[in-house]
Amino acid sequence: MSQQTIQTPFRADVVGSFLRPEALKKARKDFEEGRITATQLREIEDQLITDLIAKQKAHGLKAITDGEFRRAYWHLDFMWGFEGIEHIELAHGYQFHGEETTKGSIRLTGRIGGHAHPFVEDYKFVKQFEEEGIVAKQTLPAPAQLLAELFRGDNTLNTLRVYPDGNQLEHDIAAAYRQVILDLYAAGCRNVQLDDCTWGMIVDGDYWKSKMNANFSLETDAERYLRVNNLALENLPDDLVVNTHVCRGNYHSTYACRGAYDPVAPYLFARANVDAFYLEFDDERSGGFEPLKYVPAGKKVVLGLITTKSPVLEDRRAVIDRIHEAARYVPLDHLYLSPQCGFASCEIGNKLTEEEQWAKVDLVCDIAREVWGE
Repeated sequence: MSQQTIQTPFRADVVGSFLRPEALKKARKDFEEGRITATQLREIEDQLITDLIAKQKAHGLKAITDGEFRRAYWHLDFMWGFEGIEHIELAHGYQFHGEETTKGSIRLTGRIGGHAHPFVEDYKFVKQFEEEGIVAKQTLPAPAQLLAELFRGDNTLNTLRVYPDGNQLEHDIAAAYRQVILDLYAAGCRNVQLDDCTWGMIVDGDYWKSKMNANFSLETDAERYLRVNNLALENLPDDLVVNTHVCRGNYHSTYACRGAYDPVAPYLFARANVDAFYLEFDDERSGGFEPLKYVPAGKKVVLGLITTKSPVLEDRRAVIDRIHEAARYVPLDHLYLSPQCGFASCEIGNKLTEEEQWAKVDLVCDIAREVWGE
């Protein structure tokens, strides 16, 4: 198999983000407060990402990322890179269970475009570390995530001023994503992962309580999110792998939503035009494996059975038993293993140490070797 045709997922995989070293947090704060230049910050990021990639390889990972070290958020930094979108701070952050997040968001200043996105240069830096059997993957928030952010609270009024036609908005989001993905492809990227919390959001009962008396339903939201995601993936190169990751929020070891996959499985699993699903399954909030029966034959499922929200290592045998339980619905040779989400979806990171983080990665790799022999 040539380097170009190596595809994610791998039997032992990760979602993509890693805990930020204190040196990185300090450098970003120094930059924000004017003590170092953008060039100096970039140099520090480059060195720390280089160190991180060496650790990923040493711990047996075959898909490498920059750990999202250049981002404050897993999603907003990417959105800020689009034409027609600016960075704003809201009065309140997202309300997670027991904690409110920091307050960043987005606002439209004009029509959305995807030319010259800064993430393309970020990807090129990671790609230089590819070697035989090791590939760089690029994580991006899904198009549906951008759509949801544009209609988050008071953002709605501004979005409707710029885009009174919802179909035009979906078209422009999709076109901007295709532009970025094609630019990544031209830079050598063959593995893209779309991170998407919208599916976890719309299965949560509290989400629907907040929508009371509004013109929403699970069916209309699911169709809209599915449509914009699939539209963005039209007419892409045949050798480009696009996977998606679904969770219910991951901030400082807290979560945003709960709810099983059952209501969205006929949309997400049956109809999303992706090659593999990275799915959160680390606790009862995600429900059981039965909805996996909707995954079409030949598609892959990465079971997120190891939690990044706690430093406690999972019981090895219990994880292996759950893999075989999932194999009742998806053949074992189409199953893979990973943590349920990243270790630091935002720069604050989850409540575990770097040593505990790598112990989780090692557990994933060890179990994968036992179950699949690779």
